[in-house]
Amino acid sequence: MVSCVFPGSFDPVTKGHLDLIKRAASLFDRVTVTVMVNISKKGCIPPDQRVSMLKKICEPYPNVYVDRWEGLLADYMEQKGEKIIIRGLRSSAEFDHEFVSCSANKLLNKQAETLFLPCDPALNGISSSAVREIAAFGGDIRSFVPDAVAEEIRFCLSKNNH
Repeated sequence: MVSCVFPGSFDPVTKGHLDLIKRAASLFDRVTVTVMVNISKKGCIPPDQRVSMLKKICEPYPNVYVDRWEGLLADYMEQKGEKIIIRGLRSSAEFDHEFVSCSANKLLNKQAETLFLPCDPALNGISSSAVREIAAFGGDIRSFVPDAVAEEIRFCLSKNNH
């Protein structure tokens, strides 16, 4: 069985994330979407709620599982016996950042391999930070986030801005 881990903060989950999940689910026998708590990012949506939202949108994919981890990705990979990390790339500038993370993971866990999937060009402009900014100004986020969780995300983000 070939499996992979798709880590991220998913704060909030976007249509870009969902596209990568769908594509990974078609390539791997098992995909674990892991909500990582990133100490360099101030979270807007509580991690448990992000896990709940991801479980909801991943229901149609029987080989996709959702998990949560507070710590180093390399440690998670080792503890779970995983070797493949999936990361999406929207631009060459993003590659520079991801390459540094990839190198650090490899130094910390020799078994870890990172595979990069280019984002669907139609979803290239979508990011969690853009969704948070649009929501902060009362904008419509439905074009950027999965329909099944759009209202929940809008409510969470509007609650955090008041």
